[in-house]
Amino acid sequence: MSDLAPPLGNRLRWTFTDGLTLVGRELGRLRQAPGEIVAALIFPAVMVVLFGYVFGSAIQVPGGGDYREYLMPGLFAMVTFSAWLGVMTRMAADASRGVMDRFRSMPMARLAVPFGQTGADLLTGLMMLAVMVSTGLLVGWQPHRGLLPTLQAFLLMIVLRYALSWVGVYVGLAVKNDQVADAMVPLGLPFTMLSNAFVPTDGMPGWLRFLADWNPVSALTAAARELFGNPGAPAGNVAWPLEHPVTTVLLWSAALLVIFVPLSLRAYTRRGR
Repeated sequence: MSDLAPPLGNRLRWTFTDGLTLVGRELGRLRQAPGEIVAALIFPAVMVVLFGYVFGSAIQVPGGGDYREYLMPGLFAMVTFSAWLGVMTRMAADASRGVMDRFRSMPMARLAVPFGQTGADLLTGLMMLAVMVSTGLLVGWQPHRGLLPTLQAFLLMIVLRYALSWVGVYVGLAVKNDQVADAMVPLGLPFTMLSNAFVPTDGMPGWLRFLADWNPVSALTAAARELFGNPGAPAGNVAWPLEHPVTTVLLWSAALLVIFVPLSLRAYTRRGR
C-alpha cells in the first residue's frame, strides 16, 4: 500500500495544479470578454432593484417586515442556483468546439478540466455575490444576527453552488452541443421561481406548495433568512426541509457531490473516446 501512495499523491497534486491553471484560463477568457463580466455583475444588481421595488409594493411579508429584507435571501439563492447553467454552457461549448480534445493532447491531468471549470465558477459566483450584497445594503437589507451566523449563511451558499456546478459539468457533457445547452438556460428560471424566494408558499395550491417547499431553492432561502435574522423565517406547521433548512442544504450539497462528481468524471473520460 505504501508503494502506491506516492504515485497517487503525485496524481492528485498534478490534477490540482493543472486545475488551478485552467481556473486561470477561465478567468483570462473573461478578461478578454469584458461585456460578459459586466453583464454577469450587473444582473444581480438589476434583480435587487427590480424585484425589490416592483414586487415590494404588492406583497405582504408573513409576520410583517420590510419586503427587501425578505427578498434578499431569495435573490442570494437565485444567484447560487445559476451556477449549473453557466458551467453547463461553457462545458458544452468547449466540448463541441474541440477545446477538450486539444486539452487531452497536452501533458496535463485528464481530470483537471472539470475541476478547473467548477473552481472558476466558484470565483465568479463570489464576485456576483459580493455585488448583490453591496446592492442589498444600499437598498436597506442587512443581517441582524451577528458575524458568525452571517458567515455561515454565505458558506452554505458557496458549498451548494460548488455542488451545483458539478451538475452543470455533467449536463454540459451530456448534451450534444452548445446550442442545446443554450436552449436549456431558460429552464432555470421556473425552478427558482417555484419556491419561497419571492413570495410565501402559503397561498399556492396544495400540490404546487409541496413542490415549492421541497425545492432546494426554498431550503437555501429559508436557511439564509434564519441565519441573517430576516423576516419570513419558517414558523408553525411547515414542511421538513423548511423546518430544518440548514440541514437540508447540507444534505442536498452532499447528495449532489456524491452523485454528480463521479458521473461528471466518467462522462468526461468517455467523451474523449
